[in-house]
Amino acid sequence: MSIPVLTFFNNKGGVGKTSLVYHLSAMFANLGVRVLAVDLDPQANLTAAFLDEDRLAELWGADAGVSTIFRSVEPLTDVGDFAPVAYQKIEERLALIPGDLALSSFEDELSGTWAQALGDKNKTRPFRILTAFWRAAQESADRFHADLIVFDVGPNLGAINRAALLASNHVIVPLGADLFSLQGLRNLGPTLREWRAGWEKRRNEWVAPEFTLPPGDMVPTGYVAMRHGVRLTRPVKAYTRWLDQIPAEFRHSVLGETPGFMPVPPIESDPYCLAMLKNYNSLMPLGQEARKPIFALRSADGAIGAHASAVTSAYADFKALATEIAARIGLALPGNH
Repeated sequence: MSIPVLTFFNNKGGVGKTSLVYHLSAMFANLGVRVLAVDLDPQANLTAAFLDEDRLAELWGADAGVSTIFRSVEPLTDVGDFAPVAYQKIEERLALIPGDLALSSFEDELSGTWAQALGDKNKTRPFRILTAFWRAAQESADRFHADLIVFDVGPNLGAINRAALLASNHVIVPLGADLFSLQGLRNLGPTLREWRAGWEKRRNEWVAPEFTLPPGDMVPTGYVAMRHGVRLTRPVKAYTRWLDQIPAEFRHSVLGETPGFMPVPPIESDPYCLAMLKNYNSLMPLGQEARKPIFALRSADGAIGAHASAVTSAYADFKALATEIAARIGLALPGNH
């Protein structure tokens, strides 16, 4: 039985996606879920959030062994298969497969094999390459006894992300309240449908696969609207203009619904809106300095006064979001924390 993969994806950068993955991974672990986070963004920002520079230097060193996702899939650039990766245990219920700046060099390999996986040619090698992220993640998750795998991916529609998405059961789209996020949905939605259909066609053509293949569900679970500042209890007019357009755009571009076919609820009551999340800008530097999620900050970390109440609010927000996501994807939470 494979472990479910949840991917946070938007081809528009700068919407707080990596921070969202970092905090939700920690919150799921806090709620009793065993989580394996996988950094599939060649920028490796998620890895840098979890690990300090000294540890990164060790992991990216020439003699570090199979210490990153790239080192795991690198044998596939020759005639080998993926190598089990040494995941980093962050805490009792949270582990990380580190990212690697070198991962971008795997893009061409993934790009070429997408076409090779069609037709009458030998399918073993193309499918090994296309499913490498999924198989490496599943192998590590099995060793860690994970309940959930979380992918962080870069803001683009390239071959690395296609391989990440075909490994994904569920997709959540983080969105900013701006024109660029709306435009991103217009590109992202059709691409997801194209990748899903393309993977289904390739899977169906390989009638007797030599190893387990991911289903490539890529089910759009919903979106998280990132709001501008911790002190705003309601979005201001400039943001409201764009927020108001998200429900209709998500349905049309991502779900493929015909515009006007069904009434569209406002974002506050849209079932696809998993949360309207504050950015907590004032807490982020404290969290980075302490190398902790913002909801775990203490007075010794500088979270005093207004910061302390923001920490309490952040905990409630991320707990509510993690609980909502768990309900949507059928993930059992071990108990109330």
